Amino acid sequence: MSETPSTSFSTIHPTSSESQVPASRHLSVTRPVVAKRISFYKSGDPQFGGVRVVVNPRSFKTFDALLDNLSRKVPLPFGVRNISTPRGRHCITRLEDLEDGESYLCSHGRKVQPVDLDKARQRPRPWLSSRAVSAHAPRRPAAAAPGMPRGPRRILVFRNGDPKTRRAVLLRKRVTQSFEAFLQHLTVVMQCRVVKLYTTDGRRVSSLQAVILSSGAVVAAGREPFKPGNYDIQKYLLPARLPGISHRVHRKGNARSESRKSSKWKVSIITSDLPNAGTSSQIYIILYGEHRSSAPIYLCETDGARFQDGHEDIFTITVGDIGTLFKIRIGHTNYGCSPSWHCKEIQLQNMNSGSQFYIPVQRWLARDQEDGEICREFPILNKGHPILPVTIYEVYVATGELWNAGTVANVYISIHGEKGDTGSRQLFRSKSSFNFLRGQTDTFLLEAVHLGDLYKIVIGHDGLGPGNGWFLEDVVIKDPTTNHKYAFFCHRWLDQGEDDSKIVVELYASDNSIFSASKCHHDAVKINGPLFIFSGKKVELKRKQTVRFLISSLCFLSYWRFWTAESWKFREGNTIQFYNRLTGGFVRLHPDGTVDATGEKRDKYGLFDVIFNKGNICIFQSHEMRHLSLALDNGFVTGMASGGAATELQVLYQPNRCALLESALVPGHRVIFDRHGRIADESSAGCADLSKEFVIFVKGMFLNSAVVLLATSLCQALCLQPDGSCTGVGNQSEKSYWKVHKISSGICMFESVKNAQMYLRIKDGQCDGTGTGDTDCCFKIKKNLENASISLESTDSPGLFVGLQSDGQAKPVIYTKDENVCFYPQVIQFGRENPMGMSAIPSQGEEKIHESKKQKKLPRESEARSTLLSSTPEEIRHSQSSETLLSEDEWKVLVLTGNTGTQANVTLWVYGDEGVSGPISLSKDSPEPLFLPRQADEFQVELRSIGKIYKIRIEHDGSSEQPEWNLEKVTMQHLKSKKIFNFVANMWLSRIQAEGDIVCELPVVKEGQAIFPLVRYQIDVYTGQLKQAETESEVFLCLYGERGDSGLRQLYKSNMPVKFQRGQIDKFQIEAVSLGKLQKVLLRCEASDKSQYWYCEKVIVREPNTLCESIFTCERWLPFMSQGIIHSEIELYLQDGDWKVIVITGDLENAGTTATVSLYVYGETGCSGPIILGSGKHQLFSPNSADIFKINLKDIGEIYKIRIGHDNSGKDPGWYLEEVRLENIATHELLCLTVDSWIAETEHDGDLWKEMPIVRTKKAPLPVVVYEIHIHTGTKPCAETESNVFINLIGSRGDTGKRRLHQAQNNKVKFQRGQVDIFSIKAVSLGKLKKVLISHDGTGPGNGWYLESIVVKSEGEDSSQEVLFPCNRWLDEYRDDGKTECELLPEGSHSAGKTGSVTS
Repeated sequence: MSETPSTSFSTIHPTSSESQVPASRHLSVTRPVVAKRISFYKSGDPQFGGVRVVVNPRSFKTFDALLDNLSRKVPLPFGVRNISTPRGRHCITRLEDLEDGESYLCSHGRKVQPVDLDKARQRPRPWLSSRAVSAHAPRRPAAAAPGMPRGPRRILVFRNGDPKTRRAVLLRKRVTQSFEAFLQHLTVVMQCRVVKLYTTDGRRVSSLQAVILSSGAVVAAGREPFKPGNYDIQKYLLPARLPGISHRVHRKGNARSESRKSSKWKVSIITSDLPNAGTSSQIYIILYGEHRSSAPIYLCETDGARFQDGHEDIFTITVGDIGTLFKIRIGHTNYGCSPSWHCKEIQLQNMNSGSQFYIPVQRWLARDQEDGEICREFPILNKGHPILPVTIYEVYVATGELWNAGTVANVYISIHGEKGDTGSRQLFRSKSSFNFLRGQTDTFLLEAVHLGDLYKIVIGHDGLGPGNGWFLEDVVIKDPTTNHKYAFFCHRWLDQGEDDSKIVVELYASDNSIFSASKCHHDAVKINGPLFIFSGKKVELKRKQTVRFLISSLCFLSYWRFWTAESWKFREGNTIQFYNRLTGGFVRLHPDGTVDATGEKRDKYGLFDVIFNKGNICIFQSHEMRHLSLALDNGFVTGMASGGAATELQVLYQPNRCALLESALVPGHRVIFDRHGRIADESSAGCADLSKEFVIFVKGMFLNSAVVLLATSLCQALCLQPDGSCTGVGNQSEKSYWKVHKISSGICMFESVKNAQMYLRIKDGQCDGTGTGDTDCCFKIKKNLENASISLESTDSPGLFVGLQSDGQAKPVIYTKDENVCFYPQVIQFGRENPMGMSAIPSQGEEKIHESKKQKKLPRESEARSTLLSSTPEEIRHSQSSETLLSEDEWKVLVLTGNTGTQANVTLWVYGDEGVSGPISLSKDSPEPLFLPRQADEFQVELRSIGKIYKIRIEHDGSSEQPEWNLEKVTMQHLKSKKIFNFVANMWLSRIQAEGDIVCELPVVKEGQAIFPLVRYQIDVYTGQLKQAETESEVFLCLYGERGDSGLRQLYKSNMPVKFQRGQIDKFQIEAVSLGKLQKVLLRCEASDKSQYWYCEKVIVREPNTLCESIFTCERWLPFMSQGIIHSEIELYLQDGDWKVIVITGDLENAGTTATVSLYVYGETGCSGPIILGSGKHQLFSPNSADIFKINLKDIGEIYKIRIGHDNSGKDPGWYLEEVRLENIATHELLCLTVDSWIAETEHDGDLWKEMPIVRTKKAPLPVVVYEIHIHTGTKPCAETESNVFINLIGSRGDTGKRRLHQAQNNKVKFQRGQVDIFSIKAVSLGKLKKVLISHDGTGPGNGWYLESIVVKSEGEDSSQEVLFPCNRWLDEYRDDGKTECELLPEGSHSAGKTGSVTS
């Protein structure tokens, strides 16, 4: 940033003049038009001067190639995606549509904002613009005013690592059309390939704007990193000057008056005689008078000897009429090889009036001395005028909470008061380790002569660095002289790609923003409802004639945004939970009216319905007991009848996304619990033992067809960009809406609402929105109790979560509980509003969707186990038909009706141990009636390939005027073998008789005993709590087990008078031949219109006389839509594979850990992990404790080993693990694994992982093997590395996991050039080694590594193996393919031992 323009004029008296170089002229040659010359401008930006592009078949073969080229030249947030005519009426989609000599607009979306092209064409380039230094400087029509740039800017370009190789480059228009064009120009000038640019202190210069705003020199590099050197720009660019300022003073020159009111000053500056007190920088001085200030006046020497140790330098300057002098500012540009300067004293003499001033300085002006300032201000003592004090202002700069809000650019500030300004000062020395990070408040000290009352600041940055955009929240400045604070509210981007593209902004002190800093007070603000509680750590507003203190308006708006972001949770009809972080439990309201905060997540007493909402006043009714609501009665938390004044609670939202619950009747009475979850009040214990903050969770957020917003901050959300990538810095608008497709409980897919058929996914190490609904689009939703956020874990790549980089771009990350994997969901539309869910595909192994119209033919093996999909009607052969040859499949069926017949249609199913046949329609061609009372009806059927028959099912459809039927017996006879099965029924198939069932199953009886018994299954059907969840449609259910199915049964007779009502549990009974172990349930609901769609939460099936129950979770609407087809059926599967894990920490001193613990479980068919068990930071893994977890290990086969370890995070990560137990919840199988070992880098071998084999009584466990690893670092120059190296050994029986090679057995310094380092890893035997994964993390100054080979040796019980894995390549991001991870395969091996076999 440059100095604030002066309102006076200041001149120097040069002894030599600079000649102006005339602009070169280009000859115009007329040639045939063989290409199109076209100008492109930026949509909506008349300040953009446009770019000219030559379009011909050789330069651009496709239209997309042109768009990519323009994206590098036209600054648009998402690149150029659309080209249109100047008024935006017509889009250009082909190269042939572009016309020679015409102009077009570029935009990143379909919406185009027209631009005045005449205005855009006339606008000069930023570095060619002429800006007056003084507003009162006289205008000269012919010659340029003093100090004006006389041509394009000149910069110095150094070669990386070679300061002696340098070139001066003019930023002419033809070489600055784009950043890429400028790099190409530098490649020619420097005679080496230029890929990157750096500042002289090593910061990356990533844009043309950054080049323009640079200090005057850049370092040109190829693919290699920056190499420090003595890049002395002052030596080559003398005289250097700040942008827009070129005043120079020459020693003892003769002055020429610029104005009749101007005055001459003699300036004498003495440099101290301390060692290295002299400077190589340019010195400038600014004089402040009571009328105005001078511009910065640069004091230069022509003989090169300036400001040397112990020397006095004298200058003569001419300054306009500034009035009575009251302060000066002196500083330097901090350039050159020795910029530091120690000034001893300054003397000023007004050569017109003769007045003299003496300023004893005795201060360093240096970045590495004292406070690091390179400019100082000093007051001037004038007789009759008070001297102003020197004040050290405290500047608090708050960076916003938005993603990518931080900046690495250099930030500058200028503070303005009634007595002048501070000038432009860089804010570089904060009390924080890193400045201007997201959500951080940085504190700076700024020394200046007292400015009086402050009224504005100018703050901005230089646009340098890869992440130079900055979201500034506010600036608070404390004046220690008056003990006041001034608030300057910003809350906007300073970014060339955001808002108005400005990177410098003027901020004025807010009304009533003078604060008293002498008090600390807790206060609240209430405007139109929500009451926000603030700690008075900042400042209090000073008001006249009042004792109340209010927080600043911006702080209020900031906290109001928290309420706006969270208020959707309290809509009437929502079901919510209150989680208390101190107790670690949920608030529960018990049937007796007592309340505590120790409930589990699934506790039915911990659910509350919002039945009243007015502003932030709500009534929370118990979801389980509708007659009770949460209440505050005289300060006591209890349950009371809904509707009373005591049940009206006010929600007080806080900035940490927690809520307080306060009585609306008696303000100040709040819901408070102690650390044991008991009701408390503020006087019952210390503040640390009480909690009144609650995290709010809403039930049913991720239901089918719900539309959600995944917020990343108060005003940003996860958004799909036009190029298919995802970013967390999107606006909270329709572009950031995602439609939920629920696959199963806790597993969903997210489809962009704006861009249909584009799904969020994690695939091939990338996270984007280009999914098509495959398995890589399925995410497991992990709810974070601490802040009500969620994290999305890929089900296709377990352990990888959707995360955000520092710039907000989405990427797959490992879960660490950092905020970069946290999303704050906001429900835009609940699933209840649109129950017809869209599911792209059925989940594999979770649900299978049956198409109701078009069914697919299954393989033969599936046919044997299916009843509804694969069975086809069998041909009925009547007994009256002509004789035919008997086959093995011919059967005769005799049906005997009891005292009551039926006219309904009767169907038969026959089940065998190899298949099922049906539905078989029992009908005849003859008109004679069937199933008359006491009549026997005979049919001939063909039963193919069903094996041995074990049951039949017979039913009718309930049609006709006489549907009731009394069935007495069914007899089946095999026509060839004459074998007979008798099925005695003696039951009613009637809706109004007996149990109301029209289906019956009959088992085969042998020797008077049924092969399989008849079982009456108890069915509990849960209808969800969503609005309109109820239905009047008919619902059908089919049970599937080891021995077939029950057939599709209508759920007809319930224990409730009206079935399937919202929030209701309906109980039914289904009698069927025992199915064995239940496997799945099929549900069908055929609704006639959307108003009759049904939301089923779950189905629970119980067998009588047993304690076991089977739970089938549904949580979705029926019918639903998938791939454009409406489905009325859905299969629900058991959530089997659940295990209980008990982790026992030892009772040694400091045995607990603060790290995050993870578990891997290996089975014969797969591996499950990493399973993150939790962090010791959250009261887990304490000494002498047992922590219990529930995990799912489905489809991994028989477990043969586990691996447990931690990430070494926290203050005390070391951990003494005593034992790990795994218990199968279904079978109660218990596996006990003794560890009794430290898992710590400071203990034993320093390994952070332990592997244990599973020990079973009838099976020998796998041995634990010590793998000796020899790492051969190459002999090439710079082959060594200081990075952390990781290895993963992979064999025929799994892998070791990623292990850090921590302690070498033979060398103290690892991975040195030409060195062999030996490490050892303990792991359960891997069998035959197949490959090795080797990598490093790229940390340290020498992070590249040349790996020659790896040799792995192991000694087993029966054999030993030694395997060579050759590498011979760089693992370096700047060499070869740029990868730091490599997969190595064995080349040759040697074996020894008992077997003598060769193993590789």
